[in-house]
Amino acid sequence: MNEKKVIFRLLLGCIIPMAAHAQQSYKNADIPDALTFLDGRPVKTATDFRERKEEIKMLWCDTYIGRFPEKIPELLSAQTIDSSVNDKILKKRIRLTFNTPGKKSFEIELRIPDAKGRLPLLLTQPRFYQIPWAEEAVKRGYIACLYPGLDTHHEEKNYPDYQNVWKIFKDEYPEATWSSSLGIQAWLASRTLDYLLNPKYGYPIDTAAVGIIGFSRYGKQSIYAAAFDERIKVVVARSSGTPTACSYRFAARQTFMESVSAEDCPAAWILPNLRDYLGRENELPIEGNALLAAIAPRRLMLHTSYNDGSDPTFGVERNYLNAKKAYALYDHSENICLAYRWGGHEPITDEHTAVNFNFFDWAFGRGTAKRSDFPEVLLHEFDWQLWKTKQSENDLTIPRKASVEQKINRMLGSRPEQSKNDEKYRIIPPEQLGVDQRSRDRWNPGGLKRVPFAFASEMNGNIYFDPTRKEYKATVIWLHPWNYSHGYNEGYGVQGTTVYWRLAQEGYIVVAYDQFGFGDQLTNAVDFYEKYPRWSKLGRSVDDVKNVTDFLIDGKGIASESIPSANPSRIFLCGFSYGGMVGLYAAALDKRISGVASFSGFTPMRTDTDAKPTGGIRQYFDWQLWKTQQSENDLTIPRKASVEQK
Repeated sequence: MNEKKVIFRLLLGCIIPMAAHAQQSYKNADIPDALTFLDGRPVKTATDFRERKEEIKMLWCDTYIGRFPEKIPELLSAQTIDSSVNDKILKKRIRLTFNTPGKKSFEIELRIPDAKGRLPLLLTQPRFYQIPWAEEAVKRGYIACLYPGLDTHHEEKNYPDYQNVWKIFKDEYPEATWSSSLGIQAWLASRTLDYLLNPKYGYPIDTAAVGIIGFSRYGKQSIYAAAFDERIKVVVARSSGTPTACSYRFAARQTFMESVSAEDCPAAWILPNLRDYLGRENELPIEGNALLAAIAPRRLMLHTSYNDGSDPTFGVERNYLNAKKAYALYDHSENICLAYRWGGHEPITDEHTAVNFNFFDWAFGRGTAKRSDFPEVLLHEFDWQLWKTKQSENDLTIPRKASVEQKINRMLGSRPEQSKNDEKYRIIPPEQLGVDQRSRDRWNPGGLKRVPFAFASEMNGNIYFDPTRKEYKATVIWLHPWNYSHGYNEGYGVQGTTVYWRLAQEGYIVVAYDQFGFGDQLTNAVDFYEKYPRWSKLGRSVDDVKNVTDFLIDGKGIASESIPSANPSRIFLCGFSYGGMVGLYAAALDKRISGVASFSGFTPMRTDTDAKPTGGIRQYFDWQLWKTQQSENDLTIPRKASVEQK
């Protein structure tokens, strides 16, 4: 990717969101409320929500996956093509033929345990890392079904051509607008149920205990299937990402997560017109929170990790809490569950499988699992108004005669007294970090070096440089955007353009670290305001820039091996989005900083109102906790004030 394109991509989030879209009237920085109709009417009762569900499904089809065929084809035949018994488990391959225009068919695999009575049914897709789920299901007395939901980009030797079945049925209905492989595969799950739940075929299935589970792209597919087929009573979606567990509004380019761009989202998954929303995600009329809500009051588990590359936790929690309102309408808030796990997107461990199947067991009234085994844990919960009541009037007032520097410091809050632990430097081993350190090296263009370092208590980072150079242009501290899951590590669509590697390649020493509340520092920030009610996370982030500068100039810290010395007169900050804002504050307060490059990092507070498409300054206070110590009056500058007063 050439430099002009890189610059364009960096500026994209700043320029495009301000553009108007003549075809779409809905514009809001926050996710569209699941309990509000598109025309603005509120949903007040469960009866209202039945109508809203139909609108949600219609909007989902028109925005993301296309509309299904109007008529469901009749099942013509079910032919067993293979059958065997091993360890009392009956395994069958069955070909289902439907009354489509071309009388098309597909194959499924069933695994049936030797058990009595009506049994629960588990559907999943036959990707190799999901086969253990089918095995676990059978061990627990479930019937397991592997249907042709294999992604178009995946192949499995034991399930030949399962990845292409969706194309066959797509071609059968040229009048339908469906073009999403995931949507069509969800439809295939329903056609599988047409067979399995038909009493004619005699399967001992408890129709009140039908579940589906999927990981990543298969998690998306599983949510689609459950939202459109109420015969599915429980869904477990592991790291399903956008647009399901997390909205595009709180992922995409501002967080280096999944966007609707071609680099991130395969064309087979979505309607082509969805690409038009790149940079204008705030105009999407429907997001994943509403589709999750459409599953209510049936049971749903969102299983994600703290450092998941598909599920930035802030976006997931916002979707979850909004969808939970629909469950409350039915007086079944307990039926939706957000479960966190340690680590990143993968792998699927035995422990994770146990959590998922304990949830199924609880949902189906089996075993010893209890709802209390899945407590609600929220990382980003914060009540701005409650916090404000605990502050004195003096805390919320900035003296008019204070200097600019004093005002900035007052806004950032009062830093607590430095503790002795602040200078206990420790390079944390990779296995104790949430973000996989190998991913830090993913886009290394070659010949460059990464050296871990520690610059404050429990604060770690990496230094990037070209070890063959004798001189360096300058030192750059890279300040990342709102990337809750990965911190400074870039995820989607940045192949060959990763900021820290590119700058190192150009001859700079680059310092990068996860800012407080992100990546490896995500969980450390959860109780911040209980510990420091008169400080702010933004203040803490600015303070960390000072600590890094202390490391570079005064050696206050340690590195795992030798690193180049920084020129004290050439230390610069480079930040994008949130990092751009942090960089501006840090540079204003620290004269040792030679300069700052801030991309999409600043909007005058007096003009950044709630009505703005970005959400205004309230996005920092009410949403993301990155508040400063000020009242609403402190954020308004009187028009008649002098230049000096302003």
